[in-house]
Amino acid sequence: MDLSKILSIAGKPGLYLMVGEAKNNLIVESLIDGKKIPSFAHDRVSTLKEISIYTENEDVALEKVLKSISDLKEGKPIESPKKLSNDALKSTFAEVLPDYDRDTVYVSDIKKIFSWYNLLLEKDMLDFTDEDEEIDEAKDMESEDVIKEDKPKEKAEDNS
Repeated sequence: MDLSKILSIAGKPGLYLMVGEAKNNLIVESLIDGKKIPSFAHDRVSTLKEISIYTENEDVALEKVLKSISDLKEGKPIESPKKLSNDALKSTFAEVLPDYDRDTVYVSDIKKIFSWYNLLLEKDMLDFTDEDEEIDEAKDMESEDVIKEDKPKEKAEDNS
């Protein structure tokens, strides 16, 4: 799952997909309604890849949190975060990330994460193929190329 092109823009609802760049702005497409709008330098834009969640030990990448939610819910959507009580949101998030920092991660943050999960799931943008497997496959391909290159080429016999 490549979260580097999925954006959150402060003050605007939902998530956005970066579809292009202009001289002084980004062209983004809303995942909610598909409308394309410009995002300027004064907008606070964050890619989902940059976002991490505070825990008692070290920060956890949003991608890992989304995978934990998917594992917990078995790939199904979460009940609308707007309908859940604050206590229900906190307890569900504690199941997802047991050691999250309860002083720093607010209920509004949890609602946002759950909403993003539902939106990405709805748009079929949650692909949790194991990145380690992809890296291993890439290394295998590279090592095969190296092995092929290491074989000495046979010299043509000179029959002059």
